[in-house]
Amino acid sequence: MPKRSSIADPAPATAWQMTLPCSRAVAEQVQADADALFADWLSPPAIIASEPDESRPDDWRLDIIFEGEPERAAIDAILSLLPNGAATAYDLAPVPDVDWVTQSQAGLDPITAGPFHVRHDVDEPTHPGLVNFVIPASRAFGTGAHETTYGCLLTLAKLHETGHRFGNIADIGTGTGLLAFAAMTLWPHAHVLASDIDPVAVDVSAENADLNGFALGSGQGALQLVAAPGVQHELILGLAPYDLVIANILAGPLIELAAGLSAQLAEGGSLILAGLLDEQADRVIAAYRAQGLRLAGRMDNGQWPTLHLRKRHRFGWRRPTRWRVGDVGNAPGYGSW
Repeated sequence: MPKRSSIADPAPATAWQMTLPCSRAVAEQVQADADALFADWLSPPAIIASEPDESRPDDWRLDIIFEGEPERAAIDAILSLLPNGAATAYDLAPVPDVDWVTQSQAGLDPITAGPFHVRHDVDEPTHPGLVNFVIPASRAFGTGAHETTYGCLLTLAKLHETGHRFGNIADIGTGTGLLAFAAMTLWPHAHVLASDIDPVAVDVSAENADLNGFALGSGQGALQLVAAPGVQHELILGLAPYDLVIANILAGPLIELAAGLSAQLAEGGSLILAGLLDEQADRVIAAYRAQGLRLAGRMDNGQWPTLHLRKRHRFGWRRPTRWRVGDVGNAPGYGSW
């Protein structure tokens, strides 16, 4: 018979987790079928497949995370995807109210990316001869430890080494503010704006700016922060065009934002994209090529490539696709690395 966890938690839980054992084939099939099953759900659950013990490659586990305690119909819908259906044993329990982002980043080792050294504790030693940042484990992504942020740091450094000069920079999906800080260090006289869809990330970026000695404001050498989805904000649109735009987000929203991001870029300007997997790169590149951009460089870091694109200058009677108010410039529901 199916079973429920006997864990008692008198406090209301914001999330519940359903856990069940399965084979790898079943795990992959459930993930493949889930999109169709959850297509009409207002708050679809997250499905995580894992291999708890590498010595037992056929024994996998599914963790399904719900927003709030799931109704019986939701549980039955999940079970319907499994070979044994309603006879499948599972555990269901509330998820402790823990800041999982901070928890997952706790204890990270310092990293070095080109001229940058990123440590996560003020008590850790600095690295002589490098630009040192302190980015604590926090409520936002972008500590430098993930391959996408690491790749963006190296790409920024390479652009600087090859003589690129930028005076108006935007970091869309800034997370902790780290990439904006790196750009401000490389081009100290530039105007720099950083935005994120999550107001918490904007607060974290402000805290990190103070911790690393970067001023907030609207002038040269200062950082402007704003909470906004994509480019849908008066300040972002009003300060355009930018000669450098950084967007370390995810492949889905990068494709959705192709028209909006490209329109905010000056002719000849550079766009750095990350957060996509290797197998997603061609689709992302195609979306921006349709907006008049070309691939100028690519840095592969494991399965997480970083793309450098340039906006073509107008020529002849052909003009790049233009963005209009109302075009896609908003990627709701997506955070940043």
